[in-house]
Amino acid sequence: MSPAVTAFTTTRHGGYSKDNFASLNINPHRGDDPIAVEKNLRAVADEIGLDAGSIVRQHQVHETVLRNIDDSYFIMDRDEREKWLEGIDGVVTNRRRTCIGVFTADCIPVLFFDPVQNAIGAAHAGWRGTVKRIAEKTVAFMTENFGSNPQDIHAIIGPGITMKNFEVGQEVYDAFADAAFDMPSIARKMPVMNALADGPSEKWHIDLPQCNRLQLISAGLNDENISLSGIDTYDNQDDYFSARRLKTGFGTMYTGIFMH
Repeated sequence: MSPAVTAFTTTRHGGYSKDNFASLNINPHRGDDPIAVEKNLRAVADEIGLDAGSIVRQHQVHETVLRNIDDSYFIMDRDEREKWLEGIDGVVTNRRRTCIGVFTADCIPVLFFDPVQNAIGAAHAGWRGTVKRIAEKTVAFMTENFGSNPQDIHAIIGPGITMKNFEVGQEVYDAFADAAFDMPSIARKMPVMNALADGPSEKWHIDLPQCNRLQLISAGLNDENISLSGIDTYDNQDDYFSARRLKTGFGTMYTGIFMH
């Protein structure tokens, strides 16, 4: 029998951090007050009914390295854990009551659940990670580690920036094109946001949620097993951290998943 699963995204409310970190930031890698971060972590742990030490927090770098959070992780000391989770943008596990997730502030969080093999995953898909196909690589990593069949995997594409607000330069468009994405289905030229009088009248916009949905289908997931939150973090900056709104020195949401 498959375990019950909880998936969630934190918001900017209910925490102890200040200014652009306000208020519920549990990311220890952003320059926030460490005491506030740990108080926030305990608040999240209490809300979801887990020990704070069961919430895995890696340091993401917009690459595609993944880790399997197995029993060995929980016998490491704190320094070993931090070193092992340095430069990690995707995590998977088949341990119950172990919460894995990713930090985002406009980037796209993707969660995975395999109810047959009882395994979960989480991927950080900013535009660089999306170009490098981290969502596809997470599916392959679950297949390698747990014997997952992609057709059994369910995925949630969480809150992130949507096409209308993800304006990009030509170099970003070219990166997707060079990576063989179907550009007509993911990109569109739209009027420039905050246009200058002597600047271009249109720029490319890219649909990151759609990019990741198409990757998941390419990886073998059934379309009906893929859910999109539809929440645009740029448009909802009071509730969600948005890098494009806050610019520098900001906190992040944590989009997590665990099996009971």
